[in-house]
Amino acid sequence: MIKRNLLVIGLAAVLSACGFQLRGTGTNEIALKELDLGARNAYGETVTQLRQTLQNSGVKVQAGAPYKLVLTNEQDSQRAATYSGGSRSAEYELTTVLNYEVQGQNDAVLLADKLEVRKIYVYDGNNITGSTQEATQVRQEMRRDLVQGMMVRLQQLTPEHLAHLQRKADERARAEAEALKEAQRIQDNTPQQSPLEVPAH
Repeated sequence: MIKRNLLVIGLAAVLSACGFQLRGTGTNEIALKELDLGARNAYGETVTQLRQTLQNSGVKVQAGAPYKLVLTNEQDSQRAATYSGGSRSAEYELTTVLNYEVQGQNDAVLLADKLEVRKIYVYDGNNITGSTQEATQVRQEMRRDLVQGMMVRLQQLTPEHLAHLQRKADERARAEAEALKEAQRIQDNTPQQSPLEVPAH
């Protein structure tokens, strides 16, 4: 039997702190009404579900939007949590970590963070097929949890906040460009040493 609903405590805290509405009990109100969406795996299940959820929440997901959400990496892992003595059953902890970025103009990274979800299921060595199906179902539930967690993160973003981050990114880019330009000027104005001449004997 699966031990369900064991999310990462941090994610659960975020969900409750933000007053997140469960499916069927409310709407996911997002201040951003237009967003581009990309992923390392452009046709993966996570980005596909997220795109659909965003669209269902009234967000236009399209290229050319002022900001872009990029799912940069998604990693699944599994480890043994407990063993049952004398039997062939064991508890396994499944973990999925999703790294993401929000990009602005000129592909500037405005923020980067990650989401992490964990769940535990029981593997029964006497029922391998059933256990495999259970693991697959748990992974699907975890993916849904990731999508809902991402919606919570997006609810916290406003155009004003992202515009502020964009200004800071532009300032950094200008400062780096000026520093590079100054370094090049110094190099250009520094006399180049001539090769040493070896006296003829």
